[in-house]
Amino acid sequence: MKLVRTFGRSKAAAAALVETLEQRGAANTAKVEPVVRRILADVRKGGDTGLRKYAAKFDGLAKGQALLVSREEMHVAWDDTAPELQAAMMVARGNILAFAEAQKPKEWTIAPAEGVKTGQIVRPLGSVGCYVPGGRYPLPSTLLMTVTPAQVAGVERIVVCSPKPARETMAAAWLAGVTEFYRVGGAQAIAAMAFGTETIGRVDKIVGPGNLFVTAAKTIVSTECGIDMPAGPTEIVVTSETGDAAGIAADLVAQAEHDPEALAILITSSEALAKDVAAAVKLQSAKNAIAKQSLAAQGCIFVTESVAEARELTNRLAPEHLTVDAAADLKWVRNAGSVFVGAYAPQSMGDYVSGPNHVLPTGRVGRLRGGLSVMDFVKVITVQEYTRKGLRKIGPHAIALAEAEGLVGHAESVRVRMR
Repeated sequence: MKLVRTFGRSKAAAAALVETLEQRGAANTAKVEPVVRRILADVRKGGDTGLRKYAAKFDGLAKGQALLVSREEMHVAWDDTAPELQAAMMVARGNILAFAEAQKPKEWTIAPAEGVKTGQIVRPLGSVGCYVPGGRYPLPSTLLMTVTPAQVAGVERIVVCSPKPARETMAAAWLAGVTEFYRVGGAQAIAAMAFGTETIGRVDKIVGPGNLFVTAAKTIVSTECGIDMPAGPTEIVVTSETGDAAGIAADLVAQAEHDPEALAILITSSEALAKDVAAAVKLQSAKNAIAKQSLAAQGCIFVTESVAEARELTNRLAPEHLTVDAAADLKWVRNAGSVFVGAYAPQSMGDYVSGPNHVLPTGRVGRLRGGLSVMDFVKVITVQEYTRKGLRKIGPHAIALAEAEGLVGHAESVRVRMR
């Protein structure tokens, strides 16, 4: 990891690096868009035929192999899963369920004036597609993180797509009660869920992380199908003055091993801590090839002139994962996907079992939203109810505003009911 001081002789270089990091997007999909658009068009036009063509090419789908993973296959996968992993999945699912239940928006009504009621009702989406990557590592945790909040929200139809689904992922699907699980991935899976094929019906919204092709496909279909957010390589920022160097290094290495493009950063005003973490990272990543590659390319330690500057820089970067020293630090955090507090909250706990979602905003999207949640699977619908008395009380104000805008029909629609 390179060590960069934001003051003194390296001030200008540090400022340039920060600006570059601020300009990062969730993912630069330009180079794959022509291929992705062709796949989307072929699946839209050809349905299952187009889907199978690309699934055979990219997902290893055999000729004549069923697209649908049966419940029996999922059950066998669950039975073949080691008891300790079964227990871990059950704990994770229980915590995700509890968190999503607490997160659900409430229905309410207020009375701003006599004879007037306003409020909101909450309704689930009709159908969602959950994309579960199946590339470098099996990700049963992502299946649980995407499916579970949708179930809590009350979504009637939940579709899962995952290429070459691993036994662990199918076991998680059995535990979660998934009934529509298709062994397809990439842009072709996104196309199937967005447009529909003979086998896979279209959905209202697609959620979940994926590679560059998946992200490009989600972005393109978002004009016709809802999506959660574009997903880029994982990111970690640790902002610390008093943290344990070994623990900080372990988190940096852990997130860096996801992807050679992962972004791992320490921000501190403590020169001693910076040097200790740099040494610990070098030691801990020595035998972790992907983490070592990622940290060499993107890893960075910013040494700031003050604690206040460290905090400001953190919010400017709006990281996906953020670790801070203590609960008091939450007061200054404005932009982050998920925050981990203190020396005993490794980010890996959030990846698996804490309960908050691990599908989080990257590429500074943390300025705009938090991670995937039960709110992504519901609609908050506003409601207004008037009596004649209430309309007569507030209606004249609506008439005045309508006439000021020259919308006489609007004014009359109120006036006619007040007689």
